[in-house]
Amino acid sequence: MKGALTGWRRNLAVLWLGTFIAGMGFSEVMPFLSLYVGQMGDFSKNELTMYSGITYAVTFFVVAVVSPLWGKLADRRGRKIMLLRSSLGMAFVIGAMGFVHNIWILILLRFLQGLCAGYIPNASALIATETPKESSGTAIGILTTGYVSGNLIGPILGGVLTQVFSIRLTFIITGILLLIVFVLSLTLVHESFKPSDAPIAKRDGSLLSQFKNPTLIITLLVSTMIIQMGNNSITPIISLYVKELMHNVGPITVVAGIIAALPGISTLLSAPRLGRLGDHRGADRILVFGFVFGFVFGFVFAILMYFPQGFVSSVWTLGLLRFMIGISDGALFPTVQTLLSKNTPRELTGTIFSWNQSFQAAGSMLGSLLGGAVSGWFDYNGVFIFTALSLLLNFIGVLIFIPSMRHPFAKHSVD
Repeated sequence: MKGALTGWRRNLAVLWLGTFIAGMGFSEVMPFLSLYVGQMGDFSKNELTMYSGITYAVTFFVVAVVSPLWGKLADRRGRKIMLLRSSLGMAFVIGAMGFVHNIWILILLRFLQGLCAGYIPNASALIATETPKESSGTAIGILTTGYVSGNLIGPILGGVLTQVFSIRLTFIITGILLLIVFVLSLTLVHESFKPSDAPIAKRDGSLLSQFKNPTLIITLLVSTMIIQMGNNSITPIISLYVKELMHNVGPITVVAGIIAALPGISTLLSAPRLGRLGDHRGADRILVFGFVFGFVFGFVFAILMYFPQGFVSSVWTLGLLRFMIGISDGALFPTVQTLLSKNTPRELTGTIFSWNQSFQAAGSMLGSLLGGAVSGWFDYNGVFIFTALSLLLNFIGVLIFIPSMRHPFAKHSVD
């Protein structure tokens, strides 16, 4: 037993480092991608927000389409090979972005980036299958801090690199970091994967028929999409908004990187604690806490935190409000993953985690497109109002379709 625990803990340590570097590599350039798009041509404000939205969204569109296929392959061939495919492909594609000078070539590379995606959900699936069920919430919560920490540090590091060197060099550095992730995954991650022919045959029928509570699964996947849509609706405009608040004067990329990183701090602090609490008290209760904090206290939260972000006159106020946003994410994302893990047959874990990534990518795509469109129609403040309303509707849907969420302290579980 001790050896088995050592095995999953070793994988957790290696994949924490891998997801940390992956998260850092992915987030280094994301806050400044719209500024990079602006270097591709002489665009008007509406054109810039439109092209920025497309550039962000195309990757997530591809991820949403292909993730279920990668997930099915992961269940047949193993999750480690998916880690290697993703990290190596991303390294070359993102590195190549540092050499483009045309918006359509950049969009094409973003399309290819979507085909290479999947490192973090496959890391989550591997941890979920290799970790004892009673410790899965803790392990997934800890793993969450890996890529959240990377996402936290990435924008700051990227902002400094962009300010000192250039956005182009930042893409190249990101590619090198992802090559390091590939080497770590190849040499240090171990998976005791045994393919089974029986589950594959069963999957020719309805996927949802394999679950005890299909409504729960659907609601969790849709919640992932809506939460991510709300988060990502801000992404295409954040650097442009910071640029406007700073009146185009000063270290804009550094400040934009810090602002983009601030939600990760509160997520980093809350995710592992809520994961451990979920293992001991029932993950459904923590999900309710996350929704209550992020949506009920969070409707006030959405009004008092999201809504004013469109009307602030100082980057410091914007930073404070962005910091507060990450707390609900620290409750929601790892807990949704834990609930999916605990309510999914072991042989379908890779499939359902890839479906979760697919819905998350769909949310990112919708958020990017709608964020760019709404900011073009109503300016930046409309994006924050749109986000608040989306989160409120999400919370109402959870209360309707998961009755146990209306009674978080009753002695039952959605397991």
